[in-house]
Amino acid sequence: MKDMALWNEGDWIAAIAAVVLAIFLAVGAWAISRPQAEVGGHPKGLYVLFFAEMWERFSYYGMRALLIFYLTKHWLFNDSDSNVIYGAYVSLVYITPVLGGWLADRYLGQRKAVMFGAILLTFGHFLMAFEGTGGQSDPTINIFWLALAFIIVGSGFLKANISVIVGQLYSRTDVRRDSAYTIFYIGINVGAAVGVLLAGYLGETVGWSYGFGAAGIGMLLGLVVFVLGKPLLLGRGEPPAALPKTREYSLYAVGAAAVAVMWLLIQYQSVVGGLMLLSGVALLGYVVVQALKMDPHSRDRVFAILFLIILQPVFWGLFEQAGGSLNLFTDRFVDRQGVPASLFQSINAIFIILMGPVFAALWVWMAKRNIEPSTPFKFGLGIIQVGLGFLVFVWGANSAGPEVLVPVILVFAIYFLHTTGELCLSPVGLSAMNRLSPVHLASLIMGAWFFATAGGNYVAGMIGAATGGEEGEMSRELTLSVYNSIGWVAVGVGLFVLVISPLVKRLMHLDTLRDDDVGDDLLGQAEGPGEPQGAGIHPETRPRV
Repeated sequence: MKDMALWNEGDWIAAIAAVVLAIFLAVGAWAISRPQAEVGGHPKGLYVLFFAEMWERFSYYGMRALLIFYLTKHWLFNDSDSNVIYGAYVSLVYITPVLGGWLADRYLGQRKAVMFGAILLTFGHFLMAFEGTGGQSDPTINIFWLALAFIIVGSGFLKANISVIVGQLYSRTDVRRDSAYTIFYIGINVGAAVGVLLAGYLGETVGWSYGFGAAGIGMLLGLVVFVLGKPLLLGRGEPPAALPKTREYSLYAVGAAAVAVMWLLIQYQSVVGGLMLLSGVALLGYVVVQALKMDPHSRDRVFAILFLIILQPVFWGLFEQAGGSLNLFTDRFVDRQGVPASLFQSINAIFIILMGPVFAALWVWMAKRNIEPSTPFKFGLGIIQVGLGFLVFVWGANSAGPEVLVPVILVFAIYFLHTTGELCLSPVGLSAMNRLSPVHLASLIMGAWFFATAGGNYVAGMIGAATGGEEGEMSRELTLSVYNSIGWVAVGVGLFVLVISPLVKRLMHLDTLRDDDVGDDLLGQAEGPGEPQGAGIHPETRPRV
């Protein structure tokens, strides 16, 4: 073991993260083991879901922080190809919840779907630990592709449904709902931050298998927590109707078949892009056709929704440089002062934890004074901020000089602006989809929202690939040039959105929007800010009571 006197900043950060994790686990064990049915005014089932989700996010973000480095340093893909693979992987992670959510709602129920997803994820993360000898000629790379496929499908079954169970623990009129989702959302981001710090540290300083193995252990612990906590879920998330074993096993077979499909798709990234383009156009076209059959106000609201959805790839295409090109740039050209580059992936989650409640309170404060910006205006602000993040980063890097490592404060600056932009767009967009969607198209539109997010992640891979130039290898000058270009494009798009936001707001017809009844809300819709995939994708609305 390394002598503490020789510890650098990275060692101390990882140690602090381990202590924070230990504290959370101790508090959680105390809460769940108490004899009372409720802890802190909430059912114990909430804390089961909190820790299950925390461990799943621990594993996902811990693995994601290492992925781009694993591709470039171990499998020896060039920078451009690595960014394309990364973008295709993350985009598929965002698409599969549509399948997982639909199967859970129609047949499996959320609990069985989460269980199945957790098992697939555990297999996937442990398979990542089989690193082989490295290089694309190593046959072990097929295990790597299989690991990604397991994670993609497992995420689809778990992420689409676990937050739905949170909503099912409370009645619609229960005043504790907002607080419950806030607690759940904290679990998401604590897991993301700690997972990056621990798995990233182990992967970069000890070995790839240790980092990915830590992610696998985290996912296994999440599975154990969920299994043991079943009695505390109070029967929520069960199948909507009696489920014969033959049908249940056939659904699991569908999931296994999906793993095989993803194993192929992740190896042919261009196919992913083509399929997304065709299916995206078809999906939007179908929504337009349906909108034309509605009354004028409902039709206009759908057009406003489509405008917001189209902005998704712009924002996420830039934002998701964090795990790809920005991660590589931080590793090679930033004065990290001994901190492993992957650890900087935790900054966004930490900022979310700190600023999410502030933004939520800010919107309420402004609304009470009739000065809250409209939804499209917030979107414009979000896109401008993600663009400004890149422009500030480029300005600071150029000011430092071409021969000087980029000051690490600029990494914090770009993540700060991107996080504030995210808080102006992601939770606001989720709310708008639920608020403006016609009842009979609610789930379809929510699916289109997440599909557009997936498209943004694929765009992110293409932008990241551009930083590699013709040779496929990142250079400081070319990367800063790409960042400067996309920064100005984002600012321009954001300003355009601000200008036309009054028109889009008029299309929303808020003055004639009636208060939704219980049947108009997507079951399990998250009510607090969180990551884009934080809310469950649920094709059914809440039953009327």
